[in-house]
Amino acid sequence: MKIAVIGGGASGLIAAIAAARNGAQVAIYEKMNRVGKKILATGNGRCNYTNMDMSIHRYHSKSIKNAEAVLNFFDLYATLNFFEDLGISPYVGELGKVYPSSLQASSVLDVLRYEVQRLGIEEVTDCEITELRKNKDKFSIIGKSGSFQADKVILATGGKASPQLGSDGRGYDIAKSFGHKIVETFPALVQLKLEGKYFKRISGIRFDGTVKGFTNKGVVREDEGEILFTEYGISGPPVIQISRKVIEELNKKNKVFVAVDMFPHTTQMELYDILSARFGRIGYKSIEDGLIGFINKNLIPVVLMESGFEDLKKKCGKLNKKEIYKIIDILKGWKFEVTGHNTWQQAQSTAGGVDMSEVNPKTLESAKVRGLYLSGELLDVDGDCGGFNLQWAWSSGYTAGYFSSVV
Repeated sequence: MKIAVIGGGASGLIAAIAAARNGAQVAIYEKMNRVGKKILATGNGRCNYTNMDMSIHRYHSKSIKNAEAVLNFFDLYATLNFFEDLGISPYVGELGKVYPSSLQASSVLDVLRYEVQRLGIEEVTDCEITELRKNKDKFSIIGKSGSFQADKVILATGGKASPQLGSDGRGYDIAKSFGHKIVETFPALVQLKLEGKYFKRISGIRFDGTVKGFTNKGVVREDEGEILFTEYGISGPPVIQISRKVIEELNKKNKVFVAVDMFPHTTQMELYDILSARFGRIGYKSIEDGLIGFINKNLIPVVLMESGFEDLKKKCGKLNKKEIYKIIDILKGWKFEVTGHNTWQQAQSTAGGVDMSEVNPKTLESAKVRGLYLSGELLDVDGDCGGFNLQWAWSSGYTAGYFSSVV
């Protein structure tokens, strides 16, 4: 039996391996000049390939129960064992993130490619597939560089995130041509653009804090970690983490705001005591100079102007309680309106995709076409930042590969 895997990313590679181990003749068709390019970019080049704190609550889908069935079939421990058998020793970092002990994403790709070659899986690169047809029991796979035949097909083309690494959304057109419904797609993990006039002045400033996304109905999500001000707004792991929920609200045409807390483990009252004591000791200094050593120097004039101060040379010792609390309000809850987000080019994953209710949750075979299987980011499943999206790639890819090769 010949199985064609369209897409040589994380999900496609593990699908091909699972199918070949079951005795199928497998070929991978990849539009880039080599397979697995996106793997090399994950985890800042270290490949955070799963997470020890695996939970369905870290995933998003219109059909979350179907997604859960797939994640349970090839779960965290199956993933750890799979990669250990290939030579990847796990290193568990902060927040349960699992990396290869080498801390090199290339290690993960190397062992996958070695297994692909060991199993005799054909790699056809620089091969962009434009169309898929089914005639009786055979599939015709039509690409810019030729046509191919297969008994079964695994569609693992990815979503729209990081098109420079091969994901351009073409798989959605192929799925639609077989009658599949596409849940609206949007960038799931991406930087946010904010309304504000000082971003060019504070671009590049980093700090550990919390960021909270909210509408007039309440908080949609918050997270903590290193936050980075940019020319367009805000970035950093916690911003990426909350971005999906924020963009979801933007897509509903709701006004969305973020609030940044630069001192998340200090209460307003505690901060008042700290600042009033500080200003009391150095009352002869201007408020601009009085904050040097307390917050980033380049942030000081902007924080003071946002706090409503016109005279930055005013002496620290002359500040009253109300004025100190104005500074604290910015340090503990600097509020911005969200105006948008960065493009697919900067996004780490795709929200939305092929409706999971239209695939068999046990096998990932299409409910529309026998012999067609779908996996990975192409489907309407996306996870939080921290290895959850790669776990979905492994779980769904292995499921599709295994069941497509069961005669």
